[in-house]
Amino acid sequence: MKTLVWICLIVISLLSLFPFYIMIVMSTHVTEDLFKGIPILPGDYLGENLHTVLRSDFLRVYGNSLTVSIAAVALAVLTSTLVGYAVAKFEFRGRKWLQLFVILTMMVPTQVGLIGYIIEMRHLGVGNTLWPVILVWAAFPFGGFFMIQFIRDSIPTDLLECARIDGCSEPGIFARIVLPIIKPGLATLATLVFLWSWNNYLLPLVTINKANWYTLPVFISNLGIVHRTDYAARMAALTMSTVPVLILFILGSRTFMKGLTAGAVKG
Repeated sequence: MKTLVWICLIVISLLSLFPFYIMIVMSTHVTEDLFKGIPILPGDYLGENLHTVLRSDFLRVYGNSLTVSIAAVALAVLTSTLVGYAVAKFEFRGRKWLQLFVILTMMVPTQVGLIGYIIEMRHLGVGNTLWPVILVWAAFPFGGFFMIQFIRDSIPTDLLECARIDGCSEPGIFARIVLPIIKPGLATLATLVFLWSWNNYLLPLVTINKANWYTLPVFISNLGIVHRTDYAARMAALTMSTVPVLILFILGSRTFMKGLTAGAVKG
């Protein structure tokens, strides 16, 4: 039985990794070869595709995406943790309405408020820069909801009361008690925000018109020359753009899974 389970897991893993393999193989062929069928074996055109990507200011765009994703993680984790801690562990007037508001905002599609957000950013004088792509994570409904549930289930209220009786200040309780306990939740939220901000396409597309501020999804969609779309070079760029995400999941897979399941069981 155990052998059968391992065989099933291996087969599922290979099926899951096969699209990544095809993406890498396609990046080693010339674009015209891709229309003849899906290649299985690597070609000999990888150097030219990499040259096409790198001469298109790829490193600058890579830096833009890293800047956006790191700033988005810091901003979203900070605001979501503060909101989650306040709603989960403090009694104040309107607390239930605030939690309901967070849930309702999760139900509103992002595209509904997109035009208003763009106008707001232009009035603030930060339009056509990286700031609109970063500041959108300051109000992250899913992050607030996730941290509310995680903190409510992970931190006993009695523990906080004991710290207050011992004379610990509220900032001290948050920094010395709350943050160490919720590390799995923070790591999970940080991983999700990094992944979503790294792959975000719509917002950079409508807010950034200057090539100097492009992020990877917008850059890859425009990669090519005037009369020819270089799909093979796009595959090479996609392969390089998946490296940070793969490294992040490899390094934090255990913490990520722990954070996802921590609030599922009480007691």
